[in-house]
Amino acid sequence: MYEIKLFTFTPMNWLTKLLQPKKASENKKEVQAVNPVNPNNTKEVSKKYLIVGLGNIGAEYANTRHNIGFKIVDYVAQKENTSFETAKLGALTEYNIKGRKLILLKPNTYMNLSGKAVSYWMEKENIPKENVLIITDDLNLPFGTIRIKAKGSDGGHNGLKNIQLLLNSSEYPRFRFGISDQFKKGQQVDYVLGEWNEDEKTKLSERFILAKDIIESFALAGLANTMNTFNGK
Repeated sequence: MYEIKLFTFTPMNWLTKLLQPKKASENKKEVQAVNPVNPNNTKEVSKKYLIVGLGNIGAEYANTRHNIGFKIVDYVAQKENTSFETAKLGALTEYNIKGRKLILLKPNTYMNLSGKAVSYWMEKENIPKENVLIITDDLNLPFGTIRIKAKGSDGGHNGLKNIQLLLNSSEYPRFRFGISDQFKKGQQVDYVLGEWNEDEKTKLSERFILAKDIIESFALAGLANTMNTFNGK
């Protein structure tokens, strides 16, 4: 048989309990339950993005094919009326777009040690790998062709090789800009470190416009949507 307990109802018990001051822990729980900023107590998504243009410092490299990463972030900074300032391991500037902060970085470590600057600023700004976009030249793509990927090999590129080494991962977004492979056997270095020809210079301006759209799409629409929209253009 079930035991039946009798209790006495006192009309004022509910009022007394209601008027009793709550403990601090109870108040805290109540605030958390109705927190309009993060009602589910989920991990906050980072709204900072590190956009890294790879290249070599020095006037002798400024207009070379290998420095297309520098050229692209220079173009973005110019359009946003912001200037690069010298900082640790590179030159930086930033701008905001629709609640996102885009930090533009040009490493000053020379290409082969680019990973030092990338890893340093990722840690300093607390930016996760998925919010980093590396812009680099690619010999395996026709001139001006765009290829955006979430991960992949370094493809023989020394800058990507060093980034992969220091991040201990090949899973980071990269934006490859085709510079083509129109050089004779044994002349790869001269070609990569050579300047654009006149035809290429004429076409670069429209590719810079597209590159800025890609960078901002990466921050606003995400990597997958950006790949679907811009790859192959």
